[in-house]
Amino acid sequence: MTDAFQLNTAQLHETVPLSRILGLRLDEASDETVRLALDWRPELCTAGAVLHGGALMSLADTAGAVCAFLNLPEGAEGTTTIESKTNLLAAVRGGAVTATATPLHRGRTLIVVETELRDDADRLVSKTIQTQAVVQSGAG
Repeated sequence: MTDAFQLNTAQLHETVPLSRILGLRLDEASDETVRLALDWRPELCTAGAVLHGGALMSLADTAGAVCAFLNLPEGAEGTTTIESKTNLLAAVRGGAVTATATPLHRGRTLIVVETELRDDADRLVSKTIQTQAVVQSGAG
């Protein structure tokens, strides 16, 4: 896909409604790098005011999906996550978390993306590797 493709936060929220509920912000979107941010909020936490792992995994999954979409081969209409592996490495008790997704493999049928989540202190919060299946136009 071309770097000329432009995507903004409002379009992300329209395309992925969960991103609106979570309050995700799109900071950068190219075929090489996607950056999304999530602010800590009490309603996204578990015990001890720690940002819930599901919120973190949703951030990583969304960043990876956008990255895969921006790397679709010609003629494809979309992607769907078929596998995701996340290591949660640090608790987040405030501030914001930034997801940076980069493609590891861009194939005709599969796209593999690596996503790192970092907090405001640039501490590694989690690492996710996900495989996205390419959905071909007219597939049913």
